[in-house]
Amino acid sequence: MTNSGTFRADARAWLDANCPASMRTPVVSDADICWGGCNAVFASQDQRDWLDRMAARGWTAPEWPIAYRGGGLSPAETKILREEMAVLGCRPPLKSFGISMLGPALLKYGTEEQKRVHLPRIVRGEVRWCQGYSEPNAGSDLAGLMTRAETVGDEFIVSGQKVWTSYADKADWIFCLVRTDQSVKQAGITFLLFDMKSAGVSTRPIKLIAGYSPFCETFFDNVRVPKANVLGEVNKGWEVAKYLLSHEREMISDMALREDGGPSLAEIALQTFGCADGRLDNPILRGRIAAYEVRAHAFRSMTERFIDEAKVGAAHPAKASMMKYFGTELNKLRNELAVAAGGSRALEWDSERSNHGSVPRAWLRSKGNSIEGGTSEIQLNVIAKRILDLPRS
Repeated sequence: MTNSGTFRADARAWLDANCPASMRTPVVSDADICWGGCNAVFASQDQRDWLDRMAARGWTAPEWPIAYRGGGLSPAETKILREEMAVLGCRPPLKSFGISMLGPALLKYGTEEQKRVHLPRIVRGEVRWCQGYSEPNAGSDLAGLMTRAETVGDEFIVSGQKVWTSYADKADWIFCLVRTDQSVKQAGITFLLFDMKSAGVSTRPIKLIAGYSPFCETFFDNVRVPKANVLGEVNKGWEVAKYLLSHEREMISDMALREDGGPSLAEIALQTFGCADGRLDNPILRGRIAAYEVRAHAFRSMTERFIDEAKVGAAHPAKASMMKYFGTELNKLRNELAVAAGGSRALEWDSERSNHGSVPRAWLRSKGNSIEGGTSEIQLNVIAKRILDLPRS
């Protein structure tokens, strides 16, 4: 047996022995998702145990160094671990902006002290992070942000507002872009980390058309932040921000491949429309679902290639924009097909049989994918300029 074969067998055996049966069922509500945090509320003891067991091995962040309580796995081993979790139907033990976005930036730009303080707590799910990027007048033109950080001794005094801050009302800490030099644009931005319980921080939820929302407005009123909390260098936060954005765009693109273990589009459509000769008795919908599955398969293959290229430093830096755009459009298409496949039931908003309108609410929510993490128009501009090398107008 090869080394990879040995790791696969060992990983499957450990997962089979340690993943509770209830953590191998489909995710059907937000309560099934573990976000961790200082004030985490677990849906069950099994959910807590699954997080604790995976975190103890570092497998909530399997590729991070063991020195920071990560799993220390190679890219190949990490891929095998995820494959084996999928085979057994294991839920992710933790969903975390700390893992998917901040962690990679900390590993690249953080001081040794910052890494040792923050990374182990992220791995264990002890701190929940949110992202302070967009502002009311700085969305697509993020570098136009105006939240100020003024120097006072060994601290910054932060004042301003952020918007679309996902889960800010539930987060413990924030990674935030602030302006430390008013005379320049990108070169006047600094990347700060600070506690959401700091005096002067407040949040206000934003309700969306879907009837629920993770988004908030976030306000900073003379918030005192130690200068030691700068990630990278003062006035060089734009470099950190761009690196983190590439990981955010990868995370958003992954939504196109999200599989929660529930019925497929074809299975939903069969329940709604029935079948003829073993095939969906709706040729137009059948063709649309088949076309989606082909595109999803192509996207899955592209994702695997991008990940492999990224691990060896061979990925084009603009490919994250390509993946984000493709993944966004694919996720929107999947939600549109879910509405079509569900028939009239997919239009129900609050009934028990429709899981309180999960399908139409998800369809409405998916429209925001074209905006968050960089609008689709911005991604197309990046693709045209940096991948296709097209001339500017």
